[in-house]
Amino acid sequence: MYATQALTHVVPLAAELDKNKVTPGVLGFLVFAALAVGVWQLMKSMNRHMGRVNFEEAPEPGSAVAAEKGASGGSAEK
Repeated sequence: MYATQALTHVVPLAAELDKNKVTPGVLGFLVFAALAVGVWQLMKSMNRHMGRVNFEEAPEPGSAVAAEKGASGGSAEK
């Protein structure tokens, strides 16, 4: 059966639908549920991967020099 023939059989059925009562139906729910499960799995995976990250911030180069001068008592700058 060709697609055009299938559409000609479906078009008369579409005219019988009440436009005030059209809902997404079971297929819409299944698609929404599949998307929700996919997002939940992605967030769970991201949380697991972020937990594995070992990030140590490097000190700023200027702050180390200032800390050494302050510790040695050399407060006078030239």
